[in-house]
Amino acid sequence: MFRALLDKLKLGLTKTRNLFAGVAGLFRLKGRVDHDFLKELEKKLYLADVGSAATAGLVDRMKQAFLDKEIDKETELFVRDYLAGLLQIEGGRDIKINPDGPTVIMIAGVNGSGKTTSIAKLAGFLNRDGKKVLVAACDTFRAAAIDQLVIWCERLGVEIVKGLPGSDPASIAHDACDKARAKGFDFVIVDTAGRLHTQTHLMRELEKIHRVTSKVIPGSPHEVLLVLDATTGQNAVLQAENFQKVVHCTGIILTKLDGTAKGGSIFSIKQRLNIPVKFIGVGEKIEDLESFDPASFVEALFSS
Repeated sequence: MFRALLDKLKLGLTKTRNLFAGVAGLFRLKGRVDHDFLKELEKKLYLADVGSAATAGLVDRMKQAFLDKEIDKETELFVRDYLAGLLQIEGGRDIKINPDGPTVIMIAGVNGSGKTTSIAKLAGFLNRDGKKVLVAACDTFRAAAIDQLVIWCERLGVEIVKGLPGSDPASIAHDACDKARAKGFDFVIVDTAGRLHTQTHLMRELEKIHRVTSKVIPGSPHEVLLVLDATTGQNAVLQAENFQKVVHCTGIILTKLDGTAKGGSIFSIKQRLNIPVKFIGVGEKIEDLESFDPASFVEALFSS
């Protein structure tokens, strides 16, 4: 199972791995960990979009632990462990389950981030695990978003609650939660509007949906997953910071990792926001959503 996952990650992370090959290549050199080596390590980490804070911390720790020592396997393992450690969180990465009824997962993110596809992939992920899933199409600002979700749900055999374009998103969320509770669904996945995060009225809409679901199913939403496009690199961090000001995000779905060399931004996202990456998208197929595991991710980046 681990080998199959690692092979899939290696394939999906090809573009990011090509940049990390420069980092890994430094540890194939002969010589010592001197100031020139540390300067080159810093440069290659920046190129891999790891971010300033994570890069500075790693280079400083390398300097403390290995300055003037031989470059060997131990130095590479130190870097791998440090990077994996940056991504660790307390309490695990599993979806928080509501023991008293349906688990509500609210999905946020700007248009173009892969939000609609991620909802379909998440629904498929849960469906394959034998869970009864209901999707709430609350992005009523875009008729296309509703239509796309309807098509995906039909393909997956998953039920959907929707309204007319322009209808009240919170009322659709209310109806979906009501139906889920009455009909014994395990999960409700709530789509939300994906306009630019700078538009205040849409951020207020997210708050309203949050309030409404909690009235129907106490304690909900149990997860608020923010979809971020890995191809935007450090800009994804800025998006996450803006969303976090309005809704408390409990996790991140990082999409399009198969199409970018900026997968290193995952380290900045975790360090600056302390929000766990719970799922990653490593391909276009419905099965190409994986639960995120830091050790496997870093192993894939450094594998040849």
